[in-house]
Amino acid sequence: MSASFASLLAAAGSERLLDLLWPIAAMFLGAYLIGSIPFSYIIVRALTGEDITEHGTGNVGAMNVRRTTGSWVWFTVAMLADALKGFLPTLAATTIPAMLVDPMLPAGGAAWSGSAASAAGAAFIGPRAVVLGSVIGHNYSLWLSLTKKRVLGGKGLATGGGALLAYDWRYFLIVLVVGLLVIAVTRYMMAGQVAATIVLPVYALVTGQPDVVFVFILGGLVYLRHHRRFVGLLRGEEPRLYVEDRMGPRG
Repeated sequence: MSASFASLLAAAGSERLLDLLWPIAAMFLGAYLIGSIPFSYIIVRALTGEDITEHGTGNVGAMNVRRTTGSWVWFTVAMLADALKGFLPTLAATTIPAMLVDPMLPAGGAAWSGSAASAAGAAFIGPRAVVLGSVIGHNYSLWLSLTKKRVLGGKGLATGGGALLAYDWRYFLIVLVVGLLVIAVTRYMMAGQVAATIVLPVYALVTGQPDVVFVFILGGLVYLRHHRRFVGLLRGEEPRLYVEDRMGPRG
């Protein structure tokens, strides 16, 4: 998945711009709608009748399921559900479109047809669009925002992690190991979460990964949802191992 959009456009020709764009946009939209499914909100509402956004941090994510229900079992269920809505669309995006691509075309073999350009766009750029769409959907849930009439969502770690596992397992492993190590050392969950968002762009930049721009965008999207409480952590306002309702700050 190392091709850039610019290289595809240069190979296919500017007359194929729309053919390249529409499958990428469609994949992004589909991933966004799936990512928008607020599993943590649904689980808490079904179990307790409570509104997860009124408990703990107010975040629509697995840890806030733990804070609201007091159950590590339902935390695990929510974590897996959020991860799967990133993993499954990305897995489909990394496997299905690649089957449709003529392997000679990206190398400039034959003349590009509209269908060839669409298949190439879906195969080489589509997976990145799906990863970003899944995370944006989770962080800014369409369904939940329409229901609550205000922008709501999660922080993107579980969904982003699941998407990265399908996109490139090495990225997933780096994020997981660094995040857990920082939590183990500092005892601050927020420190580990932020470390996980920062390490991936740094790794991509230092090692010269071809998708470094994509990785920076992904890291930025996840960090934005953590920024407020990370500043609180630096000010000494974040409790260690914040796992109980009313234990710490919202946001």
